[in-house]
Amino acid sequence: MVWLRRVMPFLGVLIAMAIVYDVFVFYSRASRDREQKQAQAERTAEQERQTADAYGGLGLKIVTFYAVRVPGHSMNLCYGLTGAKTVRIEPPVEGVWPALTRCVQVAPTKDTEYRLTAEDGAGHSVTQSVTVHVRP
Repeated sequence: MVWLRRVMPFLGVLIAMAIVYDVFVFYSRASRDREQKQAQAERTAEQERQTADAYGGLGLKIVTFYAVRVPGHSMNLCYGLTGAKTVRIEPPVEGVWPALTRCVQVAPTKDTEYRLTAEDGAGHSVTQSVTVHVRP
């Protein structure tokens, strides 16, 4: 038992050192993970900015709006927008929302002019039209 009393102070020091070491390891790992997540978020934001610049900036803009014939008499209306909060196509087409690239299927029975209207949250709007010709 005497030896235990002599060893106790050293065990206490060893346990304290182990705790300090563990705290240091966990803190440094958490700090490194936080830095990596922040760096990834900055890289993602930069890539998104570059993509937006390539398509004409972040302002409200219709980048593309066109019709593509799909084998079997149907058509796809394809559009691309930047800066839009809402979008609609007239005559009404289902499955339309703001997107950088999106195509929706339509099946007109006669020649039809489709009008794409996009609006931002500040009251600005842009419109573009495309005419789909139906083959007999």
